[in-house]
Amino acid sequence: QVQLVESGGGLVQAGGSLRLSCAASGRTWSNYAVGWFRQTPGKEREFVAAISSSGNWRHYADSVKGRFTISRDNAKNTVGLQMSTLKPEDTALYYCAASSRFSSRTAGLATAYDYWGQGTQVTVSS
Repeated sequence: QVQLVESGGGLVQAGGSLRLSCAASGRTWSNYAVGWFRQTPGKEREFVAAISSSGNWRHYADSVKGRFTISRDNAKNTVGLQMSTLKPEDTALYYCAASSRFSSRTAGLATAYDYWGQGTQVTVSS
């Protein structure tokens, strides 16, 4: 089992920045790829970014490319999501998720992830 806890969400003005963090406990964290997803009421969970277990491979949704950066520190069992130039449409509940079945082809699919956190709310005001 892997337990995930997100933090760092909050209210920010458009154009501002936030850094989300995903802290993990449980099995060997460095064996898992990690993804960030987001969801707004009435909509499906949307892929944001993913990072491989080693941190050597990263992938971003087109909507956040160039504005968000995913990173990981396996020594501290954490994955971060640095969000810059935030827009009102970035408002959502953000989740981190861990996958032991990771591949570049499935990194953007929520079904590829085994464990999920409870989410942290990000609200961007215009």
